[in-house]
Amino acid sequence: MRLPVLRSLLVAVSFFIPAVVRAQVPTTKPTPEQARVLLQTRPDLVEQLRQRFATSGMSREQIHARLRAEGYPEDLLDAYLPGGTGATGSPSDSVFLAVQALGIADGADIATLRGKQPANEGKVGNASLARDTVEKSKLAADSGFAIFGLDVFRGATSQFEPNVAGPVDASYRLGPGDRLVLILTGDVEASYQLDVTREGFVVVPQVGQIYVANVTLGQLEQLMASRLGRVYSGVRGTNGGTTRFSISVARLRSNQVYVVGDVQKPGSYQVSSAGTALTALYAAGGPTVNGSLRRVEIRRAGRTVDQLDVYDYLVRGDASHDVRLETGDVIFVPVHGLRVRIVGEVARPATYELKPGETLADLVQDAGGFRATASQQRVVIERIVAPGLRAEPGRDRITVDVSSAQLLSSAGAAVPLQNGDVVRIFPISERVRNRIFVEGNVFQPGVQGFTRGQKLSDALRKAGGVQPDTYLGEVLISRLRSDSTRQQLRAILADTSGRVLNDPDLQEDDQITVFSLTTFRPTRYVVIGGAVRKSGRFPYRDGMTLRDLVLLANGVEESAYLQEAEIARLPESREGGRTATTIRVPLDSTYLFERNLNAIYVGPPGLAAPAGGAPEIPLRPYDNVLILRQPNWELQRTVTLSGEVRYPGVYSLKNKSERISDLIARAGGLTEEAYADGIVFNRSQGNIGRVGVELSVALKRPESSDNLILRDGDFITIPPYNSVVTIKGAVNLPSTVAYVPGRSLDYYISAAGGASRTGDEGRAFVLQPSGKLEAVRGRFLMPSTQPVPRPGSVVTVPEKDPTDKKDYTAIAGSIASILTATVAIIVAITRR
Repeated sequence: MRLPVLRSLLVAVSFFIPAVVRAQVPTTKPTPEQARVLLQTRPDLVEQLRQRFATSGMSREQIHARLRAEGYPEDLLDAYLPGGTGATGSPSDSVFLAVQALGIADGADIATLRGKQPANEGKVGNASLARDTVEKSKLAADSGFAIFGLDVFRGATSQFEPNVAGPVDASYRLGPGDRLVLILTGDVEASYQLDVTREGFVVVPQVGQIYVANVTLGQLEQLMASRLGRVYSGVRGTNGGTTRFSISVARLRSNQVYVVGDVQKPGSYQVSSAGTALTALYAAGGPTVNGSLRRVEIRRAGRTVDQLDVYDYLVRGDASHDVRLETGDVIFVPVHGLRVRIVGEVARPATYELKPGETLADLVQDAGGFRATASQQRVVIERIVAPGLRAEPGRDRITVDVSSAQLLSSAGAAVPLQNGDVVRIFPISERVRNRIFVEGNVFQPGVQGFTRGQKLSDALRKAGGVQPDTYLGEVLISRLRSDSTRQQLRAILADTSGRVLNDPDLQEDDQITVFSLTTFRPTRYVVIGGAVRKSGRFPYRDGMTLRDLVLLANGVEESAYLQEAEIARLPESREGGRTATTIRVPLDSTYLFERNLNAIYVGPPGLAAPAGGAPEIPLRPYDNVLILRQPNWELQRTVTLSGEVRYPGVYSLKNKSERISDLIARAGGLTEEAYADGIVFNRSQGNIGRVGVELSVALKRPESSDNLILRDGDFITIPPYNSVVTIKGAVNLPSTVAYVPGRSLDYYISAAGGASRTGDEGRAFVLQPSGKLEAVRGRFLMPSTQPVPRPGSVVTVPEKDPTDKKDYTAIAGSIASILTATVAIIVAITRR
């Protein structure tokens, strides 16, 4: 069903919405199953669609008929109709298509509902975006380029949406689409929901039809009292009878308004009936950079009913001209008027739009007034000369000085401004007067106020006095001259009370510096190293002893040699290039503090010693103490022995010269299954890894090089006998074959099918079970020697090196030459 009213509405809307937007909405109809699919997480759209249907004036039956005619399931939109439930997700594309097909919303509305900006903001909007980009680039140089007030409409959080759920005031005018709630109490208990029809009536049961269109909520109460009193005798005009009533707005209608002119997104908007001009202006993105904020016109039925000055709202909090809108209202934003930029020491530097007749005083007030740091002695106005007054080329801009007399007098308030003026408010001088500085070794350093006749002793007293370690010989006073150079003065302190011998008068900006003796003292320290738990440098203190330093080093280690220590000390004379002298000092077991808790020395400082202990050794600055270690002291060395021995385990070495054969003997010797030549010897020290060892040789001849001296962390494994040989690498069939005594390397390579096409048999090698690596060795003009694999060995044939390309023709020629020369020599010898 195509209703004439909806058709007319679509024609009116299309006048404001360009065809580009309407053409971008898809027209493909979904299947009934696809049409029922809803997206997730957009409850706000569900509520907006419900409001659209509620204000459409179409009944459920009419909507069903329209959907059937367009090829949609008739119940597709039931969840969004008044009283519908179950629509908790976001509407699908098919729902939006159906809404558009019904004429409830057009392409621009659909884009808005989906949260997208319409494709055709219009040339004004696009040009505005470009200008906004240019303006943003200027902000880095001067903040005054920002147009005051525009940022309010650009923010995504500062919305001017009306409270659609809350109460409305008595001046609210009713209209079609509003829903009222009437409640009766007292002699009659009843409540009714009253929808304002399209004709402007509400129907009250037993009372009848009441015309309420364009009636304010305050007038409605009087009207309801009159009509209810005809039916209910207990109702009185003052609502003080035995039957009382209350009437309120339960749901607000939506008004269709138009925002045009220099705005970001001109077009038609659905605004709550409680919405105002600011609501619609914000929905349209606010004015462009060319739009006016001072003369926003609200037009109704062809005439201007009010004019909104946004500055009244933003600067002065006056919303008296922010009128409530009605259906068909047009909000028109003209091109801005006179604009002036104000920069410098004001609260809000920006570019402001001025109304005719507004002056410099009005501009300063709009900018928030002067800052405390503003110099109001003079204001400079940079002005563009009017075209008719540009007498000489290159003199298009001038500067106008406004003096303090003009600013402060009544005439100053009327200083006129022109379009394009730049007003500069200068700061006061950065220099702070009537002060002096006291720094250094006083209790309260910092800035002080200066008074004429003030002396140095007065300043030191205000600074809390000098500290006890103050250097009395000199206090420096740096004085600023009139030419900005400084003069150095000095004074002498009598004592640390702050009394000054030559107490000079101070002047403004004097800088007083008091020195500390600690500043001149070198940083003295002592050093300790060797068999202590915490080696390093420690601050030296007068009366410090060796025992004190060992305590600071967290005590000695277990390996410490407690007979004596060495101290390297600065020499008395540095003749002959001497840098230090060394002395040996006695130590004893009292330096093991954890063992001598009951032998704590509590006597006076000096050279006395703890009972039965070594004497205290006083230290000097820069002493370097070395706590010696016991000769040959170390913790036990351990070696892990596993595999085919009688008693495997982790063994501690008896001495530093213990060898493999000694350890095997301690472990009870090898078992009957042991394969001595297959020993795996790993050494962790130095990341060595596996070491090739012939255990059978080491056991037979202990003096042999294979009988290695053991080290801490060695790991030895004796495997059982292994009667196979493994062949791998570049052979035709890598495999494992039985060991055959006496067979050479060629035999095992042949057992694996021989070397492959890429195998280099001349570089084959054998990893013997002992870990030793043996390779083929070539000999000049003699057969190569080949290693003999043993049980458990691994034969490897490597790949040929592609970069190793030999010129066999040249080799053959060289051999022929050598043979010819050899034969010639033999013949010559024979002839002799």
